[in-house]
Amino acid sequence: MAPPPPEAAVHSPSSPQYTQQFLSNVLSQRGPSSLPYSEDVKWLIRQHLVSLIDMCPSLQPRTATFTYNDGRTVNLLQANGTVPMVYLDATYNIPVIIWLLESYPRQSPLVFVNPTRHMVVKDSHPFVNSSGIVSIPYLTNWVYPSSNLVELVRNLSNFFSRDPPLYTKRNPNPNPHPPPGTSFSNSGSTRPAIPPRVYPPSPYGSGSGGVVGRKMDDRSEVDKKNAIDELMVKLHSDIEGLGKAREADMEGLFNAQGVLRRREEELRKGVKEMLDEKEGLEQQLQMVLMNTDVLEGWVRDNETKVKKIGNVDVDEAFELCDRLSKQMSDCNASDLAMEDVIYSMDKAIQDGAIPFDQYLRNVRLLSREQFIHRATASKVKAAQMQAQVSHMASRLSQYALS
Repeated sequence: MAPPPPEAAVHSPSSPQYTQQFLSNVLSQRGPSSLPYSEDVKWLIRQHLVSLIDMCPSLQPRTATFTYNDGRTVNLLQANGTVPMVYLDATYNIPVIIWLLESYPRQSPLVFVNPTRHMVVKDSHPFVNSSGIVSIPYLTNWVYPSSNLVELVRNLSNFFSRDPPLYTKRNPNPNPHPPPGTSFSNSGSTRPAIPPRVYPPSPYGSGSGGVVGRKMDDRSEVDKKNAIDELMVKLHSDIEGLGKAREADMEGLFNAQGVLRRREEELRKGVKEMLDEKEGLEQQLQMVLMNTDVLEGWVRDNETKVKKIGNVDVDEAFELCDRLSKQMSDCNASDLAMEDVIYSMDKAIQDGAIPFDQYLRNVRLLSREQFIHRATASKVKAAQMQAQVSHMASRLSQYALS
């Protein structure tokens, strides 16, 4: 991309108020003549340019037509003027143009050195190519919204001071002072693009080998220092980029590790629940098998007896197998019988068949005896469960051996 000829609207830099008014007018335009910047950043663009002019009055804003390599043209803002630099204890002014492209300030501006007719761009400059395009680390590492034009100009001055990008042409009648700023025509009147000023001579000598004003240090030593500085800047940028990439990778791995740990705990909990359920089902299966064997044996033992006896008394149909079962049956029968007696006494007291004091005395005696039978039944039941567990263990060992 190359800067077009400056046929554009310019303004007088006589006062900061006029500059601010100019910026407000061009950035507030609407319709086909509006500048192609996003509405949400126009105020920030204005602040960047106002701060730049306050710091470096030699740069003045204007609008101009920018031409891309593909021939497309667009009306953009630019800061046109000079950037001061110090070289060998002398101050020089480097003419530059800072174009604010359509993506500014989210992306860096485009900076050109703008040599006069008595100057040319230094060959193989580390930060300025033959077309005058400037590429310094501050532009390469531009970060929105912290980067701004003021810091850009300071960096330009610093890098230009290390290695000036311009030198004077070979001229049989050298003129140490370049001509004043070019005037532009606008609506029939003539205005200076920048305040007329005298450019000091370039710090590089003419093609005849002389040095303008002073003699340079060893050129090879200067080139070596510049190469080292450029290498350090690139190395620092690469290290910073690698560090950020590794930090992002580590953060992703830590997050994945946390997710895997949570899933591991959930799986362990699920496996434990399934093992507990399996153990419970196995116990129930053994109980069912044991009860099935007992019932099948009882049926086999009593099937022939039923056929021989014919009608069987219900009270004699079941024979208790052990002492604990007989004791449990007696306790349950006594408990139910006393429950029936108490129920009958309740009906009698309601009908007035017995006196109230006799009712209370009998109920108290029956309740005490009923409590004793229930407590005995509870102990017998615990003893039966213990015996049943022991029996199950013996049967399980038999199944294991078989």
